[in-house]
Amino acid sequence: MSRMLIAAVLLTSVSVFGQKVPDGVIFERNIEYSNPDGQHLQLNMARPEDEASLRPAVVCIHGGGFRAGSREGFNKLCLKLAENGYVAVTVTYRLAPKYQFPAAVHDVKAAVRWLRANAKKYHIDPERIGTTGGSAGGHLAQFLAVTKDVPQFEGSGGHSEYSSSVACVANIYGPSDFTKSYDASVDAAEVLPLFLGGNLEQQRRRHIEASPLYWVTPNASPTLCIHGTEDRYVAHEQAVWLVDKLKAAHVEARLMTIEGADHGFRGASPEQREAIETERIRFFDAHLK
Repeated sequence: MSRMLIAAVLLTSVSVFGQKVPDGVIFERNIEYSNPDGQHLQLNMARPEDEASLRPAVVCIHGGGFRAGSREGFNKLCLKLAENGYVAVTVTYRLAPKYQFPAAVHDVKAAVRWLRANAKKYHIDPERIGTTGGSAGGHLAQFLAVTKDVPQFEGSGGHSEYSSSVACVANIYGPSDFTKSYDASVDAAEVLPLFLGGNLEQQRRRHIEASPLYWVTPNASPTLCIHGTEDRYVAHEQAVWLVDKLKAAHVEARLMTIEGADHGFRGASPEQREAIETERIRFFDAHLK
C-alpha cells in the first residue's frame, strides 16, 4: 500500500507541476512538520531511494515578500539535489500580514529541528544540514545561519530538544539590512511594514532586529551569496555588506555576482543561470559532503 501511495504522489506531481521525478529518487508531498496556531505547516521532500548511508540534507525556503509564495516553487531544486545525493525539503511558513516577524523565522527553525528529529527515519546525517532560499527565503535561510545560538528565535514549533543550526547557507538575493531597503527597492515601502508592523520610522528597532546583518558573529555558518547587479527589489549592495561583515568576523563567505541580472535573475543568460545552479550544488558539496 505504501508503494502505491508514493506512486500516486509522483504521478500527481508530474501532472500538476510538469516535472519528471528522476529515476532513483523518491518524492513525497504534504508532510506536516509543525502546527503553530493550528496552521498545519507542511513540506515536500525529495530523497535518494538508496538508503545505504546517511545523507546530507538541505532546507529550501521560498520567496514572495514574506506575504506570498509557495513551497512548490522549489520542487525542481529538491529533485536536483536528491539526484546529487541529498535529502531536500521545501517548506511552507506563515505569511504576513497575519503573521509578522519572527513567525516565519520560528517556522523555518522548526523545519530544521523536524529534520533532526526524523533523521533516522529518512537516513539523514543530523550534522550535515544546510539551507538555501530566494529573496524573502534567502533572508530566512540567512537568518538560520546567523542566529543558531539565539533562543528568542526558536519559537514553539516542536522538537525543542533538537538544534536548529545549519552547517551552511546559499543565500539567493536575500535582503540583509532592512534599515537601508526603502531607498533602493521598488516595493520595500509596501512589503516591509506588513512584515514588521510598521515602516522604518515607526518600527526601527524591529527593522534592525529582523536584519541578518546585525546578527553576524564568528559563529555564523559559511555563506554563499548569489545576487544580480541590476536587482530593483533587493539591491546588490545588500549582499556586499553581508559578505564583508561575515569576512570581518572570520566567517567563510563569498559573493557570486550576476552581471546585468534583476531580481529572480531576470535578464540573466542561460549560461549564467546554469552557472548559478552549478555553483549552489558545488557549495553544498564542499560543506555537506
